[in-house]
Amino acid sequence: MKRISMLRVTLTTLFAVLLAACGRSDAPGATDAGKPAASKVIKLGATAGCFADQIRWGIQPILEKKGYTIELTEFSDYIQPNIALAEGSLDANTFQHVVYLEKFASERKLAIQPLTQVPTAPLGLYSRKHQSLDELADDARIALPNDPTNQARALVMLEKLGWLTLKPDVDPIRASEKDVATNPRKLELLPLEAAQLPRSLDDVDYSFVNGNFAISSGLLLTEALKLEDTADRYINVVAIRTADAGAPWVKDLEAAYNSAEFKALVAEKFDGFVLPVIWRGAP
Repeated sequence: MKRISMLRVTLTTLFAVLLAACGRSDAPGATDAGKPAASKVIKLGATAGCFADQIRWGIQPILEKKGYTIELTEFSDYIQPNIALAEGSLDANTFQHVVYLEKFASERKLAIQPLTQVPTAPLGLYSRKHQSLDELADDARIALPNDPTNQARALVMLEKLGWLTLKPDVDPIRASEKDVATNPRKLELLPLEAAQLPRSLDDVDYSFVNGNFAISSGLLLTEALKLEDTADRYINVVAIRTADAGAPWVKDLEAAYNSAEFKALVAEKFDGFVLPVIWRGAP
């Protein structure tokens, strides 16, 4: 009888402990859409330059007022930020437009998605050897991004300039060098990683440079010989894991990027940037 009573006491105690643990909202390791409930750390990634500065100068102070701690990691390529996001090393990143994000996520089967657009510096055509586009010579060397979506943007710009033509049935979002129909000036197209494009200016006649890398390298948007008339689909976005959509910290992050405080910072520090669609016409 004594052994049975002791067993009942042990089982009762164990049941009470388990019940208490299940009922605690602050239990160690409790999560809210993938983030620890006890920790308000948000790990953000961005390419070096304007997107990292937007976080550092604008988003971080706003979220810190809400009690968050922001950890910022800067990248110099377009591959690792999405890998780090999908694997959980980051909670969100900012460096890409939705066309690139959707293609990358589809090809690599990553469960990541856009959250909100961010102010974006436009793609530009720069030169250190020429003062204008009228100085184009035969056999000129043109550097352009090597990632598919941004290369397509550069090729479309070249066609609009009249420097080459693309095949009539080509999708402008997916155009590549193989889609060049005519190249009467025999231009030499040199695909490079986006981060290397500013450095190419010493070696080529003209170079397309993504806005964030142009600014981070010391180039001014006003120095571009031609800026892209940026389509809405090429405005950069904040990306998150699909599993985190709707989480409280995600809503706070989105609110920070669309706050009056952040808009004021952009007006002061990021003049000439293409603004998110939902900002247009708003104070």
